[in-house]
Amino acid sequence: MPPRRRQAEATAPRRWPAILLVLAGLTMGVVLWAYAPSLPPDDLIQRYANRNSQFIDIGGARAHVRDEGNKDGIPIVLIHGSMGSLHMWEGWVDRLKDRARLISVDLPGHGLTGAWPREEYTIEAYADFIEVLADTLNLDRFALVGHSMGGAVAWTFAATRPDRVSQLILVDSAGIPRDGGAAPLPIRLARLPVIGDLGIWFKPEFLVKRSLAEVYADPAMVTPERVTRYAELQRFPGNRHATLLRARTQEPLDPSVLKRLAVPTLILWGAEDRWVPRGDAFRFQSNIKGSKLALFEKLGHNPMEEDPAATAAAVDAFLPAALTPRTEPASKADPQRAEPTDVGADPPADNLPEPEAKPDDQTQTEQKTDAEQKTEAGAPTAPTSAPVEDNRQQQVVAPKQ
Repeated sequence: MPPRRRQAEATAPRRWPAILLVLAGLTMGVVLWAYAPSLPPDDLIQRYANRNSQFIDIGGARAHVRDEGNKDGIPIVLIHGSMGSLHMWEGWVDRLKDRARLISVDLPGHGLTGAWPREEYTIEAYADFIEVLADTLNLDRFALVGHSMGGAVAWTFAATRPDRVSQLILVDSAGIPRDGGAAPLPIRLARLPVIGDLGIWFKPEFLVKRSLAEVYADPAMVTPERVTRYAELQRFPGNRHATLLRARTQEPLDPSVLKRLAVPTLILWGAEDRWVPRGDAFRFQSNIKGSKLALFEKLGHNPMEEDPAATAAAVDAFLPAALTPRTEPASKADPQRAEPTDVGADPPADNLPEPEAKPDDQTQTEQKTDAEQKTEAGAPTAPTSAPVEDNRQQQVVAPKQ
């Protein structure tokens, strides 16, 4: 009996090679299943470009650009956010095309633009890209709109090139430093040395679906078609590498420049934003002198997609009927353009009129003073579904209970 026991003990370790081989096979199978190479660019262009799409050399990048709407109207440049594309502005283009010229673009490392030979994907580099885009399209002055990361690009551009921006519109904008807050999960993963380098080659559908579920307040917005578009555009050649570089090289921005902005500014925000807290909307409003705020109670991080009609109406009410040519630096008063009310000229808070009672809608409207009405004479009236609030109001919409 003892010899047989020794023989069994001697043969037991031989099972480990087989177990390791099975585990290696399973691991290889998971890797092969999860691996997602770049997709053919021509196939994606065929699928996601339309008759208004142009591919223009902008600073060495083959940029996907759409130049739509009224060519004689006020020019508006639309900048999407991180991992987004120009498709998110389609609702606004449809509603503003009769009165404005709308230029949307896929930033380098996004959408159908792909890699940038410059190999820089920071906020500052994107501001340079927007300047080259404007020069290429012969835009002297224009309204500038930015969403999320694109908002940070927009206010950085306006702070460094104020004479070129007639109006600034920030939609759930990034750029305000977080007080000890953690970065979003995809960015944290991208910054990890090995996981980030390998993770960009895995199928993005899972993270895309999870991210969109956080982006939209309405779960119905997370459609299979939208998930597929976001995921496939991430697999456009060069986009995932650009995302990795951006996550690893972007330094925190200095928001102190906002206090020196002298550009008429509208801050548009979804109150149920889970990515950029709505408290940042009030911080932007406090930092940018004379800025106005439109806060939408039932919308999330992408309000222009969730309710394009109401949000576009707020933009329509904010923009002037026509663009004033650039004749002097933006720091000087422009007598031909209606400017937002100067905070320093406001009456004491105790003497402000009480807000006008309105039905419970996505936003609440404050009652304007006679002076404000005279200042905005000739401009379209803001619809009650999307009001614009000025910076005298301490709270635009009460938090949900």
